[in-house]
Amino acid sequence: MEKLGIYFLCATLLAPVTPAADTAPESASIAGYTATASKTEQEWETKFRALPDPANLRAYMQRLTARPHHVGSPYDKDNAEWILSRFREWGLDAKIESYDVLFPTPKERVVELVAPTRFTAKLQEPTVAVDPTSSQHDEQLPGFNTYSIDGDVTAPLVYVNFGVPDDYEMLERMGISVKGAIVIARYGGSWRGIKPKVAAEHGAVGCLIYSDPHEDGYFRGLDYPDGPYRPKDGVQRGSVMDMPVRPGDPLTPNVGATKDAPRIPLSQVETLTKIPVLPISYADAQPLLEALGGRVAPEAWRGALPMTYRVGPGPARVHLKVAFHWDQKPLYNVIARIPGATSPDEWIIRGNHHDAWVNGADDPVSGASAVLEEARAFSVLLHQGWRPARTIIFCLWDGEEEGLLGSTEWAEDHADELRQKAAVYINSDNNNRGFLAVSGSHTLEKFINGVAREIPDPETKLTVWKRLQFYRLANSPAGSSAAEPRSRPDLRIGALGSGSDYTAFLDHLGIASVDIRFGGEGDDGAYHSIYDDFYRYTHFEDTDFAYGRALAQTAGTAVMRLADAALLPYDFDDFTDTIRHYVDEVQKLARDMRDQTIERNRRIDEGLFAAVTDPREKLLPPAKETVPPYLNFAPLENGLSALQRASEEYTRTVAKAGPGVSSRDTAAQLRAVNAKLIAVEQSLTLKDGLPNRPWFEHQIYAPGFYTGYGVKTLPAVRESIEQRQWKLADEQIVRVGKVLENAGEAIQSAAQALNQAN
Repeated sequence: MEKLGIYFLCATLLAPVTPAADTAPESASIAGYTATASKTEQEWETKFRALPDPANLRAYMQRLTARPHHVGSPYDKDNAEWILSRFREWGLDAKIESYDVLFPTPKERVVELVAPTRFTAKLQEPTVAVDPTSSQHDEQLPGFNTYSIDGDVTAPLVYVNFGVPDDYEMLERMGISVKGAIVIARYGGSWRGIKPKVAAEHGAVGCLIYSDPHEDGYFRGLDYPDGPYRPKDGVQRGSVMDMPVRPGDPLTPNVGATKDAPRIPLSQVETLTKIPVLPISYADAQPLLEALGGRVAPEAWRGALPMTYRVGPGPARVHLKVAFHWDQKPLYNVIARIPGATSPDEWIIRGNHHDAWVNGADDPVSGASAVLEEARAFSVLLHQGWRPARTIIFCLWDGEEEGLLGSTEWAEDHADELRQKAAVYINSDNNNRGFLAVSGSHTLEKFINGVAREIPDPETKLTVWKRLQFYRLANSPAGSSAAEPRSRPDLRIGALGSGSDYTAFLDHLGIASVDIRFGGEGDDGAYHSIYDDFYRYTHFEDTDFAYGRALAQTAGTAVMRLADAALLPYDFDDFTDTIRHYVDEVQKLARDMRDQTIERNRRIDEGLFAAVTDPREKLLPPAKETVPPYLNFAPLENGLSALQRASEEYTRTVAKAGPGVSSRDTAAQLRAVNAKLIAVEQSLTLKDGLPNRPWFEHQIYAPGFYTGYGVKTLPAVRESIEQRQWKLADEQIVRVGKVLENAGEAIQSAAQALNQAN
């Protein structure tokens, strides 16, 4: 492969000048372990990492993807029962926990061009002859967006690019309104649920979302089945639930959707769309777009279809009709436990979902198979005499695709117990060839760097940490941070927004979480289509399951190391460094908005405004805006200072404790220290949550209100600034500053308890 050659070149050029260690010396202690315990742990970890077998991963995938297995389908239940039987076969205590959730499925879908010519969309993904499961049409869910409302509308069509707020600002400058129109947006630029949300806010009556080949098709390479990319009739299904407000079952907010749970009427549900919405293929979208007149779309709005992209409105008029069966369906979470030998009431939770929109090889079975192989490998170690100190819980979730249903309902149902016992949640989802990708709580950044230094990369034979370091060095933009992957001991991990099953644990309950997967060399051109299946995965993605094995080794090592550590290996130096970055970012955001508004207003006053390079666009100038006030960031800085002092104290205390952290005499005291450490992440939450989003309690990480999956860090402060809500921004700066002080106090309390234990 060409990419592999490039990465080997990077390794050859950069290795001699890279001081950051790839692996720790064998004699070094693992964080949270004595030297003796480290040696024992490393021996068990080495045994564990030898066990995951690509042949098993392949067999699991072939079985789990044999039929479509969406929520409520017969094969979804069959898969859950098969997973349960595997856990029990391996000697684990396992059960299915079921919930009843609202899952609307389509009973009618119509998209028609009614003027100036007529065209009826096929709305059907065809069988591919070489792909055996693509013909299972009787069992496949059709292309649709669940949690769209019913609707029957006929209206002029307007093309809105990605359909994000900035696109509507450009439409306004073009003098184009979408009020009373049906909008058509291409996938990309944001999560799909944001597109109908923003369209409705601007008065649209319907929304179509299509996959443009520029982002998701032949523009990128050969399309399926000749290559991995989305074919012309491929459709991306997906939920459009307003998950930035709240994920989970829409009828049982804040409580688990058990059979006897109180349910609100459908008319009171907050998270449905306000207008009907439907996804379509680019084969179905092209005749609609070709019928548009009006202005030629700005260059950045043009996709890769062989046509002139125009915005409209008209002369195209479209009839959109969608109607749903508003049924409740059972979902099946499969939960298995390995009891902790000495700290059974401290839990390390490992999860991945098992449900899919159709057959779901990449999403989610590539990740679910790794969880199964981790559990099998642990069962082998149990027979060899290994016992984890803490309880390990394996969770194969159902209903993730519709809106994180299974994990959210389980977390809400067990919320009190989880707040007391859950130490860390480790998530995965889809998995592919390429580079290690980790996002999560920055209290775990140093820990996961240590794990990554132990895992061999299947292609380069470096460690996955070293390969990622070389990739970042080769691809870092110029600037002050370009050399950071070489100079900083730990590679930075990303922050988590939403979009997978960690959401309820981190954002709602304040449980430290990480999401782990590999990728970057495969392609998601079958995402949420009937072609995401075993045939395609084994021909174009992780074909030999080497990276499935790497995922099992990485996540399993992390679980094992967390489960066995005498002292939970949270670190607050990297965390504080990250918070420093976030505080600097929001201050810069406020300064830049003020400076840009002043300059923008000046240019408008002087008639100099030009937002496009082509003067023929003849755009209206933007409206003048009130200059933002100066914000007082002192409370945020004060909170950060308190956090910094506490982090430094904890680091000194851990260094002072040294090998004594696991002496038998202090076992009970260490449990008290660990309880305080677990509470640190919870100290970053507030019970009343974010402004207008009380379910999201974490004050450091949250999905953006207008990004959906994409994270907003320090979300209450950042979004109030972005939305120019200055009074709210002042209030949230004070509020989040206090949260940082609270976190500092929680860390200091842990340091004091650790000092007493030694």
